[in-house]
Amino acid sequence: MSTLERIGIVPVVVLDDPDAGPDLAAALAAGGIGCAEITLRTPAGIPAIARISAADPGFLVGAGTVLEPRQVDEVADAGARFVVSPGLDPEIVERALARGLEVLPGVATASEVQRALRLGLDRVKFFPAEVLGGRAAIEALSGPFPGMRFLPSGGVTAANAADYLATPAVFAVSGSWMVPRSDVAAGDWAAIEQLSVDTVRAAAVPR
Repeated sequence: MSTLERIGIVPVVVLDDPDAGPDLAAALAAGGIGCAEITLRTPAGIPAIARISAADPGFLVGAGTVLEPRQVDEVADAGARFVVSPGLDPEIVERALARGLEVLPGVATASEVQRALRLGLDRVKFFPAEVLGGRAAIEALSGPFPGMRFLPSGGVTAANAADYLATPAVFAVSGSWMVPRSDVAAGDWAAIEQLSVDTVRAAAVPR
């Protein structure tokens, strides 16, 4: 989590070709973003995680859209170092912790934040952030839960990322604006590198 907090930006990536994984990771890293959440929305997700992990062990690769406990084992075996899910599933959380992975379950309510605390977590994904009230909602939740830190996702853009990052309760933001699926499919790594550079510059606020 300390590495994710230092980077501050977690790209959410949908891949159709697992072989594109290492080139994508290299483009992000060259642009100043040394991590990525590779979603399991396509069959390419798990093999892409394996290829990225093998090509660059220093790149922090995680798995997103993890919906079942068995997927935790699959992504852990592929080399993922953190797990992200859209909701709070205790079985996924417990399995990830048992496998030594960081885990960021999605929360949308105070009740879910409280359940996450009882599971031993102090970092969660706030999803879908903009629909739920954005920065104001996170600040409201941080009142009764001062020890919880949030990763807003869903509606986070290049235009509002810095605003989120200026919130003390936010440790990083996630989104896909720097990894457009069309550029990934076209193999336009120069474009992704430049978008990453622009993102890092735009989000450079005191942390």
